[in-house]
Amino acid sequence: MKIAIPIADEKLSMHFGHAGTFAIIDTDVDGNIVKRSDETPPPHEPGVLPAWLNKLGATHIIAGGMGARAQNLFAANNIHVIVGAPSNTPEELVSMFCSGTLVSGDNICDH
Repeated sequence: MKIAIPIADEKLSMHFGHAGTFAIIDTDVDGNIVKRSDETPPPHEPGVLPAWLNKLGATHIIAGGMGARAQNLFAANNIHVIVGAPSNTPEELVSMFCSGTLVSGDNICDH
C-alpha cells in the first residue's frame, strides 16, 4: 500500500486541502513501513489533489476531514478514503491503520 497523509507540524493536518505537505508512506504486505517521502502538493483546486496523489501511486488517504465531493473524486482515482482520523504523526496513523486499531471519528469537514 501507499498511504497519503496531509501534514502540518509533523502531524495530520485536519483538512487535507490546506496541507502544505503530504507524507507518502509505503508499506510492505505485512503493513510495515518501508519508506516515507514528503511531497509538496500542487495548488488546491477541485480534483487536482486526487489526480496528483493517483500519479504518485497512492492507494489510500487518511484525513481528518473531507467533503463528499472530494471523497468521490478520490474514489474515482482509485484511492480509498479514511476520514475522521486523529491528529497523530503519519507513522502512528499508518501503524494504527495497518494493525486495524485506527479509530475514525467524525468527519470534521462540512462541504
